[in-house]
Amino acid sequence: MIAFGCSVTKPDAYRSFAEPGIRRAAEPDSEVFALESIGSIFSSYNAILERAAGIEELEALVLVHQDAEIMDADFCAKARAAFADPDVGVAGCVGAVGVRSLAWWEGSVSLASFSHRHLEHGGGDLPGFSWDWDEAPPYARVGEVDTVDGFLLVLSPWAVRTIRFDESLGQLHGYDFDYCLQVRAAGRKVITIDVSAIHNHSLELVSEPETWIRAHMRLAEKWDGRMPGVGWAPGTWEERALRAAAERDAELAGEHADVVLRDARIRQLQHGLVETRTSISWRITAPLRLLARLFAFAR
Repeated sequence: MIAFGCSVTKPDAYRSFAEPGIRRAAEPDSEVFALESIGSIFSSYNAILERAAGIEELEALVLVHQDAEIMDADFCAKARAAFADPDVGVAGCVGAVGVRSLAWWEGSVSLASFSHRHLEHGGGDLPGFSWDWDEAPPYARVGEVDTVDGFLLVLSPWAVRTIRFDESLGQLHGYDFDYCLQVRAAGRKVITIDVSAIHNHSLELVSEPETWIRAHMRLAEKWDGRMPGVGWAPGTWEERALRAAAERDAELAGEHADVVLRDARIRQLQHGLVETRTSISWRITAPLRLLARLFAFAR
């Protein structure tokens, strides 16, 4: 039996997105744990794991964000196929390799079979590069990765009963990356599977920069030396901290320069527009432009 779980902080979002997706994907005997949040997403997901761990016939547990909608009617069949390999501990529809930190998207993303739906700027969809396999880049593939994105996690029975989300890391950020690292440290695999989903989410990548930074630091400290490549960089901690501060200041300087260049370009264009509209040729051709607008309106 495949179970589904969701931590609910906004019931309207759950009813609009996660619930229809779960209904689409679930089987008649599927258990659904839509639990009101009990604090952090770490603790809420652990509460769901505790419930699912007691199901003897459990084949997989699907953890889905309240603003994410599963679009695959054959989702359960794909999950079963993923866990036919007993070494697989976690699966997801977005994954990357070469990941060194909480900023997993700086690695090489090998699969993103979802669409990002947003409301800003009139709303719209930003399809993942492998939403349509006919348009996917040559490196797009399913298979083993370093981590998967946590808006949709599929956990094996072993993971449900063995691994817990580390509640010491904070309230929100890093729960998925740390969980995947725990699974890999235990000798199991993290993989991507080609299941389609829609994530209804703001375009803002990090909504709480300070909490994200703290989680980034905790994860680097926790896994430094325990997982190859994670939390590692050349030099001592002091040298790395000084370099990080310097890189931050360089980025800020670059951003300031971009603003200055943008403003200069705007002034240049405005000046050119004023010159054009005050020129003799512009004034002479004004009647012709008026006739053209009237003709277009009449048509």
